[in-house]
Amino acid sequence: MKVTVIGAGSWGTALAMVLARAGHDVQIWSREQDITFSINNLHENNSYLPGVTLPDSIKAYTDLETCLDHRDLVVFGTPSHTTREVAARVKPFLSGKEICITVSKGIENETYMTMSQVLTEALQGIIIEDHIGVLYGPSHAEEVSRFKPTLVVAAANSKSTAKFVQDAFMTPMFRVYVNYDVIGVEIAGSVKNVIAIAAGVIDGAQIGDNAKAALLTRGLAEIRRLGLYLGASQDTFSGLAGMGDLIVTCTSQHSRNRYVGYHIGKGEKLDDIISRMNMVAEGVKTTRSVYGLAQKLGISMPITQYVYRVLFENFDPRDAVFQLMTRDPKEEVNA
Repeated sequence: MKVTVIGAGSWGTALAMVLARAGHDVQIWSREQDITFSINNLHENNSYLPGVTLPDSIKAYTDLETCLDHRDLVVFGTPSHTTREVAARVKPFLSGKEICITVSKGIENETYMTMSQVLTEALQGIIIEDHIGVLYGPSHAEEVSRFKPTLVVAAANSKSTAKFVQDAFMTPMFRVYVNYDVIGVEIAGSVKNVIAIAAGVIDGAQIGDNAKAALLTRGLAEIRRLGLYLGASQDTFSGLAGMGDLIVTCTSQHSRNRYVGYHIGKGEKLDDIISRMNMVAEGVKTTRSVYGLAQKLGISMPITQYVYRVLFENFDPRDAVFQLMTRDPKEEVNA
């Protein structure tokens, strides 16, 4: 199979390694010339995955036309807020036969669209909706690139597309399950980044393990509430894209969203934290989207509401915890 990965960040690079190990012809597109040089000549992405040796077979380009020539699968791995712009640049070089998937987790700020919805709209007239899917799950690039056991979900409306993606990525250390609940997988994988920021705040402020366990549990309830409203399947939220991804993102040292929250919990300012990060914490922009969407739909998402206030209204994290703890009593199942 001929595959192009769009985006040479840590996740795109790690997935290129998985695809190469599965025996495919893999090309990767980067905006940055120094990254393509590093991949092609040093066999390392020293900007985003330093110390990891890449297969010699992976070739990197800055030219989209060259990179997209006669491809079977196109993997969009750029940050979610750039997906629409990048897809528009890619579109002229597609034949219409490709399967296109997104591995970026986020919800667009202005439209509240998920990434597969953005791709469907941006590639309209060239790629049909049944040829678009997502690959989500508990999967940090730092571990995937070192071939540590990882399980993810390939989701698409079309069974043949989901199976195609499953077959493309499956290796002994990268196991792929099929799921047809695209909206559920995307809501779970995107909103958990908001909860991960809150988890980092709890760790940074030393609020305690009891509080963190409660956060993950009630955070999953919020994610499920939004997903079900949008037509998702309840089972998705207890699976890899739901509970699985929530656990790893809220607890792992590799989690950029938890990192942001941790330093906010330590008393630092959001702008200062973001300015020193080499990679994108998707949860920051996603918080704006999820908060706005919940307000628009009238859905109760109190954790998201307070994460929004802490990030963008300079609300004190400890006051946020106190106000969450002193909300009106409720029944757990219906809350």
